[in-house]
Amino acid sequence: QVQLVESGGGLVQAGGSLRLSCVASGRFSSISAMGWYRQGPGKQRELVARITPIGSANYADSVKGRFTISRDNGKRTVYLQMNSLKPEDTAVYYCNAGVTVIDRGSSRFSEYWGQGTQVTVSS
Repeated sequence: QVQLVESGGGLVQAGGSLRLSCVASGRFSSISAMGWYRQGPGKQRELVARITPIGSANYADSVKGRFTISRDNGKRTVYLQMNSLKPEDTAVYYCNAGVTVIDRGSSRFSEYWGQGTQVTVSS
């Protein structure tokens, strides 16, 4: 069983910063891309940032220059440093990872999601 557990959300004033973390646990052979998505009130879930195992990252236009995604492969962890936060960044942030599991000699690739962490930015 693979689990993704996020932490680091909270309430912050506009202009402030937060750092989200997501740790992958369980039995698996490898993790491919990891990413952060968010879902604001009344909105669809959207990609915030995504990073490959070798560190190549891409960002939503709305967060470029303010957010930075990084990962520590040894710790099975992905981070999202969020600076200059705006009220429109308010959302539940979800961690996502592509994971390969070896089970009885065969490999299976699946995407997993964390439970989400609330980020609220007050004006």
